[in-house]
Amino acid sequence: GLAISYGIKIGAHPSYPDREHFGRQTLDMPEDDFRDTLREQLDALGGVLDKMGARMHHIKAHGALYNDLAQNPALAGVYLDCVASYKPRVRLLVPYGSVMATLARKAGFGILYEAFADRAYGDQYQLVPRGRPGALIEAPEAVAEHLIRMVKTQQVKTQAGALLPIRADTFCIHGDTPSALQILMYLAEDLPRHGIYLKK
Repeated sequence: GLAISYGIKIGAHPSYPDREHFGRQTLDMPEDDFRDTLREQLDALGGVLDKMGARMHHIKAHGALYNDLAQNPALAGVYLDCVASYKPRVRLLVPYGSVMATLARKAGFGILYEAFADRAYGDQYQLVPRGRPGALIEAPEAVAEHLIRMVKTQQVKTQAGALLPIRADTFCIHGDTPSALQILMYLAEDLPRHGIYLKK
């Protein structure tokens, strides 16, 4: 209801059925079970949106599933088949340079490249695993620097200091990052000073 009243685009965020670990661990699932859980999650949100007269704008896989889809063509193929019925009206959020992005484009999906403002990158575009030091970027100033570099130079600085080309149409800041609110408040003030404006 709040998203609708504030004009915020609503998206589905399907994951492995792993509530205990918040979807952040890979599950080795039979294909039929994987298909079933994706469809159940998408149908659940779709039903709510239909009742409220709202529409689904995008689909973005969550957690370990997002990371697995980025590099596993077989899994990405099954995923794309599961969401095929949404193709005419929904965009997929995908990481730049990923297997998922390539396959989604070839399959005719509308895509938005996503980058992570509060996460450190490795040298192959992978996110640094959460258990490693520095994986999470929590200082608002550091998040802003990370994001502004990606917007202004279309490069991302990896944890090792390398610069990789990147394209980003949308940026993620995780709601469970401890300083998420402070980050968002800082960005709202800082980004316009660099000629960068948030679009709903």
